[in-house]
Amino acid sequence: MSLLVHTTELVKTYETGDVRFQALNGVSLEIESGDFLAVMGPSGSGKSTLLHLLGGLDRPTSGSVVVDGRRLNEMDETALAKFRRAHIGFVFQFFNLIDNLTVRANVELPALLVKGRDKRAVRRRSQELLEALGIADQAEKHPWELSGGQQQRVAIARSLINHPTLLLGDEPTGNLDSASGEAVLEILQRFNAAGQTILIVTHDPVAAACAREILFLHDGQVLERMPGGDATQVARRLAGLS
Repeated sequence: MSLLVHTTELVKTYETGDVRFQALNGVSLEIESGDFLAVMGPSGSGKSTLLHLLGGLDRPTSGSVVVDGRRLNEMDETALAKFRRAHIGFVFQFFNLIDNLTVRANVELPALLVKGRDKRAVRRRSQELLEALGIADQAEKHPWELSGGQQQRVAIARSLINHPTLLLGDEPTGNLDSASGEAVLEILQRFNAAGQTILIVTHDPVAAACAREILFLHDGQVLERMPGGDATQVARRLAGLS
């Protein structure tokens, strides 16, 4: 494995009027290519802030974020947008699909936004993903015709259409019933086993236990990094932080 993500002393401070809140306070971490990392911690611990910084959706107040050899905090907005499109895949809790587009069109959209992309290659890639995720028979339907679990599979397919270096999930099972959530976690594990690097933010010990490693945050700082695999142990550790 090679080092894919490297952050150094990340600090993120938000200010609203006279109120100042430090979401991250000196977070340094490394993620190797092919890893599957879950980030956990109490509400306000900095989980989503960290994900947003790793995905180039926000910028740190200080410190550095390096993804695939590129220092994100030094890029201008245009370069950062191009980098996100080519290298980062996002899966969110509420799917963020476009209702008036078909499933296939939702999946293909990020690829078609890349200038010069071969439309036939995009179609082949979308078909491969839809088949791998078990929703090829839903390709011409619209998101509102699908179950929550199916919509999340569409969102995963969309996130993978551009062969991202890093897949980021913000509570990817948070809006699903237990059976659909388990199916999504199995899909993520399957893609990780095939080499996809994944980081998810979650409050669910079962979801976190599916990762290879779990990073615990508290008050914007890294407390511990432990192996995944045991949901009961994860739940105990999380309870100790609350």
